[in-house]
Amino acid sequence: MKYQCQVLIALPRKRVIALFDDPDNLPRWQPELLSFEPLEGILGQPGSTSRLLYRMGKKEVVMLETVIERALPDRFCARYQADGVDNRCDNRFFEQDNGTLWQMETEFRFHGWMRLMCCVPWLFKRQTLASMQSFKTFAEQQGR
Repeated sequence: MKYQCQVLIALPRKRVIALFDDPDNLPRWQPELLSFEPLEGILGQPGSTSRLLYRMGKKEVVMLETVIERALPDRFCARYQADGVDNRCDNRFFEQDNGTLWQMETEFRFHGWMRLMCCVPWLFKRQTLASMQSFKTFAEQQGR
């Protein structure tokens, strides 16, 4: 399952990237994030891995992040793996007259019983947009 989302952030790209690239900011715009733990490699660099723990409803979900490409301020691509789910997020940042356009192309691959999730692609796109909107709100509040 593939889809693309975008938001326009009313800040210069340099400021957006500084906020996006700081892992200390993650809980400030991802309230469901319980912990972020670097595991291997140089944090944020290609090949590095980190463990993320999220609360999703009444469950805790562990995700493994592997950075695929880091070409900031233009692009950041990472893979996220959890039980039954493999997710690739390709983030691109474009300068706009009045801010920064953040586009994310997302591809999910499901395994086992999680294949049923292919039936509700709108649910994943809605969650992605909500997360991007949360970052936009955080960034615009911090960036002024």
